[in-house]
Amino acid sequence: MVETTGGGPQDGTTEVLDRPLPEGVRRRVVQIVADGFGGLTVGELPAQLRQYARFAPNRRAKFAGNAMAAALETDPLFRQRIGEKLREAQPELTGALDSGSPPPAADPLDVAAAAYVLRPAGWVKLVTAAGEEAQRADAERADEETRAELERLRAELDRAREHTRSETERLRAELEAARKETDSLHRKLRSALSDVKRGEAALRKLRAETESVRAEGHAQLSAAESESRRLKARLGETEAALEAARRAAREGRSVEDMRVRLLLDTVLDAAQGLRRELALPPVSVRPAETVDAVEPGRMTPKDIAARALSENDPAIVDQLLALPQAHLVVDGYNVTKTGYPQMPLEKQRLRLLGQLAQLAAQTGAEVTCVFDGAELAAPVLLAPPRGVRVLFSKPGVTADELIRQLVRAEPPGRPVIVASTDREVADGVARAGARPVASAVLLKRLS
Repeated sequence: MVETTGGGPQDGTTEVLDRPLPEGVRRRVVQIVADGFGGLTVGELPAQLRQYARFAPNRRAKFAGNAMAAALETDPLFRQRIGEKLREAQPELTGALDSGSPPPAADPLDVAAAAYVLRPAGWVKLVTAAGEEAQRADAERADEETRAELERLRAELDRAREHTRSETERLRAELEAARKETDSLHRKLRSALSDVKRGEAALRKLRAETESVRAEGHAQLSAAESESRRLKARLGETEAALEAARRAAREGRSVEDMRVRLLLDTVLDAAQGLRRELALPPVSVRPAETVDAVEPGRMTPKDIAARALSENDPAIVDQLLALPQAHLVVDGYNVTKTGYPQMPLEKQRLRLLGQLAQLAAQTGAEVTCVFDGAELAAPVLLAPPRGVRVLFSKPGVTADELIRQLVRAEPPGRPVIVASTDREVADGVARAGARPVASAVLLKRLS
């Protein structure tokens, strides 16, 4: 709406804008003031704008925009001076506005801003039209932006739908594969459960059979123990009668007589072994029965081993080696690690072999020393001492097994003495007919 006063020409100074200045026009107006600001002296500036006199145009527009717009609206002289600067800067546009025909190709915002500053006749219409044009442009631009955004969102929606479709197909395929795998696992589980049930049934059957065998074993063991007790009772009676019959013959005889009887027992045992080797028929007369000595077989190998290992007198070694054709088998490392374990293995072997050589020279007995070949890091270059046979076990064979092989190789009846503290070795050689001696006893004799 344009208001005019009566009388005088209409130059536009009496027109009043009844609405706020459009934002686009306002920015152009502030820019025009900022551009023309520098061409004015400090005295020509309104008081509220003088502090911005040294600012660059862009900084004036940024920091003094509101003050410049207010001064342009309220100070006609300042507006006139800015208008003069605008005429100098844009003569064609200002000339067209003065003639009342703004150029059609000019920017409506520039036309409206110049008209606002120069205030020609009809400037309010120009400002209003520029504001409407700017609003239409903004609306069209917003519509274009909205349309572009809508297209973008549609494209994203299509892509999302395509992705969702492909993802759904993938998940459906994975679900189908998982279902097949689950079915396979269920079948395997049912098969496993069936196997477990069969195994449990077999286990119950086996337990029942085991219980039956155990009960039968207990019954047989009870019967065997009863028979063993009966046989032991009869054996005790027989031994008591035999001991009573021989007590008189033993009385008054010396220790040397006992040695002679022991030698005689050895000869008899050797003759008996020779008879078995040659398959000679038995004779009716047995001279050994007239000799007062312990008959072979009266003591079990376990009793002999326990008696030998519990004996601490080293004289027993001399008594055993004094038997005819006595053979001493020594468990080498068992003896050395009992007597001097802190020494290196090589020095242990040398010390033991030196002592055994002296023992062999003193007694004249056959001496064999056995070492475990697993203890060797390399082949041993060793010259065995006189009278002592030195053997190392082969790979995979222990020294204990080699000792048992040596004992089994001897003919029945020959006195074989085994020096070892190993209970398993002692029991094994005792069952084979040899006499075990503790390593500590042999060490006492050697020292």
